[in-house]
Amino acid sequence: MSEQKKIFFYDTKPYDQQAFDQANEKYGFQIKYFNGHLNENTARLSQGYSVVCPFVNDTIDRITIEILKQCGVELVALRSAGYNNVDLKAAYKNIHVVRVPAYSPYAVAEHAVALMLSLNRKTHRAYYRTRDGNFSINGLMGFDMHRKTIGIVGTGKIGRCLIDIALGFGMKVIAYDKYNDANYAKKRGFTYVTLDELYRNSDIISLHCPLSKESYHMINEESIAQMKKGVMMINTSRGKIIETESLIKGLKDKQIGSAGLDVYEEESEYFFEDFSSEMISDDTLARLIMFPNVLVTSHQGFFTSEAMTNIAMTTLKNIEDYFDGKYLENEVCYQCGADPSECVKTQKKRCF
Repeated sequence: MSEQKKIFFYDTKPYDQQAFDQANEKYGFQIKYFNGHLNENTARLSQGYSVVCPFVNDTIDRITIEILKQCGVELVALRSAGYNNVDLKAAYKNIHVVRVPAYSPYAVAEHAVALMLSLNRKTHRAYYRTRDGNFSINGLMGFDMHRKTIGIVGTGKIGRCLIDIALGFGMKVIAYDKYNDANYAKKRGFTYVTLDELYRNSDIISLHCPLSKESYHMINEESIAQMKKGVMMINTSRGKIIETESLIKGLKDKQIGSAGLDVYEEESEYFFEDFSSEMISDDTLARLIMFPNVLVTSHQGFFTSEAMTNIAMTTLKNIEDYFDGKYLENEVCYQCGADPSECVKTQKKRCF
């Protein structure tokens, strides 16, 4: 095995290893799995590896990138769609960055709907009641989702899957996206509106936009005040899109009727880990999970067998393309505004 084709995986769980070992039967890379996070303190573990493969809660900032480059790392192969944890400016002309742009939009959209249904019909609470022999339905009343208005923020692949599901429920769909697709909206039967209109008119709001300067804390005290009283808030995108303290205030004031969160602002310390025998020292997270009308899941929206297979196959294909000197279809580049479309147009093999 060539020294060049060694991959160091960070933040690895048993299901990661299972999926990648199976996918690697096709490629034969030499893989080292490590369960700790990638950051400036662990980056030197990658010495002798030309590729590192981090996940969503790893920190790939300027200092980490400098250390990775000193260790001989040439490629950061994200096994995720999001790249907000990467300092792309620091990476440019130092280390190439690739991602998995689409693994299973159905998985995340369906999980968003699972959160909606659970919060609405309170099935998570009913489950514990009946296990205790309590068959009372007092306090478990929900509402018909049929004919309710759902506001979907972000109409990429995941948002579009959710639109189809919501239309199947007979809901009225309104949506906001930085780049409207009027033809698609007309074809599917939903309406693009401004963010303010979406806030004012939605019974349920579901977030499916990437984290950026524009979307950071877009759900805050001011935007929550514009929403319908009792609105349901769903976030399966990125935690920092919601200002958590404002969300808690909205829940206490009953401006927000319920919230389903698969992501959280400060999730990196807790999500994907087992703290069942310890106290949660994050007071904000502890407060959130104590609300009876809040349902928190641990960033599992992507977690289906189909998605894990697609993530593993796409990640290893990205790495093979790099080693073979091929065009990097899924490269993320600071020069291209974190969007490889310009490189696609010019057919460059690399963004630098």
